[in-house]
Amino acid sequence: MTVKIINSSKHPLPSYETSASAGMDLRANIDEIVVLKPLERAIIKTGLFIALPNGYEAQVRPRSGLAAKKGITVLNAPGTIDADYRGEIGVILVNLSNDNFTITDGDRIAQLVIARYSQAQWEEVEVLEETQRGKSGFGSTGV
Repeated sequence: MTVKIINSSKHPLPSYETSASAGMDLRANIDEIVVLKPLERAIIKTGLFIALPNGYEAQVRPRSGLAAKKGITVLNAPGTIDADYRGEIGVILVNLSNDNFTITDGDRIAQLVIARYSQAQWEEVEVLEETQRGKSGFGSTGV
């Protein structure tokens, strides 16, 4: 699949690091250092603009290394970029650690996954068919 992209950043286009990677790293495109204090959040711009084909979305997801090692994650993970959005991709980062976290220009801050989706048509009914799980909720399928 081909996706049209405008790169107004100072950095290379996002790319897959390995042949089996699902996501591409997004980089901060900022003029000044951003310091996220504990529990603080900020929208970090990427300088990227995309035009996805209908039936696809781009998901902005946390980078596992930042989350595990630094407590930095994407606040609305996964963030969805719709096929008809044409604005700059921004990443809502939040610092869940007890330490300040510094973001500099070019830092890898999130990953982008392109995914196919379907739009649902609702069918209102009075009763849903029974299943083995039924109404059992959180944690009901075991450990």
